[in-house]
Parts: sequence; structure tokens; C-alpha cells
Amino acid sequence: MMKPSSYSTLTMVICLIYSMSKWISSYSELWPNIRIPFIATLLLER
Repeated sequence: MMKPSSYSTLTMVICLIYSMSKWISSYSELWPNIRIPFIATLLLER
């Protein structure tokens, strides 16, 4: 069986990924034309 600490960490990670996916989907709906150039700019600046 998993340790309680490992279980709580896993739950926290799943919640974080879920909230991020919700935020990204809402962001994509709000800014469909800006999202792709913005990501491309971030990649090019590295």
C-alpha cells in the first residue's frame, strides 16, 4: 500500500493539474488569437 504522505502528494498533484487544465481551457477560450503567438514568442526568446 502507498504511504499517506505519498497519497496526499499524489492527490495534490492531480488537483493542481486539473486546476491548470481548467485555467488553460478558459484562457484559450478568452484569447484564441493571442495564445499561439504568445507561446511561440516564449519559445523563441529562450
